[in-house]
Amino acid sequence: MSLKRKQGPLYQQIQKILKDRILHGIYPLGSIIPSEPLLEKEFGVSKMTVRGAVQELAQEGYVQKRSGIGTIVTRNTSYQKLSKGKRFTELLVEEGHRLEKRLLSSKLIANAAGTEEYNRYGPYCQRIERLYILNGQPYIHLVHFLTAAALPDGGAKEMSTDIQSLYDSLEENNIVLENFKDRFFVEPAAAEVCLLLELSPGTHVLKRLRNSYDGEGRLIEHSIGSYNTALHHYLVSYDA
Repeated sequence: MSLKRKQGPLYQQIQKILKDRILHGIYPLGSIIPSEPLLEKEFGVSKMTVRGAVQELAQEGYVQKRSGIGTIVTRNTSYQKLSKGKRFTELLVEEGHRLEKRLLSSKLIANAAGTEEYNRYGPYCQRIERLYILNGQPYIHLVHFLTAAALPDGGAKEMSTDIQSLYDSLEENNIVLENFKDRFFVEPAAAEVCLLLELSPGTHVLKRLRNSYDGEGRLIEHSIGSYNTALHHYLVSYDA
């Protein structure tokens, strides 16, 4: 896997990739992650770079080195800054599922003044289309629209598409989401969504529309999700 020096220290990029694999069940709880020599070969970096990435994971509590055994995954959920609720993807991983994210497209869009898109997103927005694969089967189709307030230089530049977690990447850019508003309904999936989710034409899916806001009440992200709940139901869990 190739890394990009413009996106920060290499050890931090590797740490993010490894953490994403843990959070999505590729390295399950209690499993042993690949050895340092294997990671060196995969990422094409030095032993010190890999060691720095693993040390970061250990400091965050995701892994623990055990003599004679290897580096074991000790936690597979992220810290939640916004609430006691857990992300849907984390609940799937806790159930023992494997979740893979596949980037389908990403582009920066200029919105004409006076249009609905301009009023909602600002002069620019970034459209990111992704497909989530659950245990080898297409499960969720997601389209995110990041507003100009979320993008570098006010929308003049795109957010990197080599992102592991969209919300974590926003926080790394000092954008903390404070409020989510979700709306759910069921409707027949569009033809292209049926194709991506490997569903028969006209199949009904669960739709989720989400608006995400920062502490100032600015819209940061609007997303449209289509879920094949015949494959797995949608979960919401909150701690008391």
